[in-house]
Amino acid sequence: QVLLVESGGGLVQAGGSLRLSCAASGRTFSHYAVGWFRQAPGKEREFVAAISGRGFNTFYTDSAKGRFTISRDNAKNTVYLQMNSLKPEDTAVYYCAAAGGKWSGRNENEYDYWGQGTQVTVSS
Repeated sequence: QVLLVESGGGLVQAGGSLRLSCAASGRTFSHYAVGWFRQAPGKEREFVAAISGRGFNTFYTDSAKGRFTISRDNAKNTVYLQMNSLKPEDTAVYYCAAAGGKWSGRNENEYDYWGQGTQVTVSS
């Protein structure tokens, strides 16, 4: 069992930055790949970024490339999503998720554990 808790969301103006954190329980956190997903009102949940267990591989959706950076500190059992140059269309609830088995990065069906989400609101 892995418990995930997101933090760092909030209200920011367009062009601003936020850093989301995903804190995990458990002593084998490095065995899990972690992804960030988001869901805007009235839309389906979508992939944002993902990182492998030891941090060697990362994936980003096209809209996040160049603006968002995913990283992890396994000593702290935490994954981060640094979001820069935020746009109003980035407004959503952001979820982190952990995958312990087969993992290709973007497929949310491969993720076994999910956090409760943190709200990000970008004003224009």
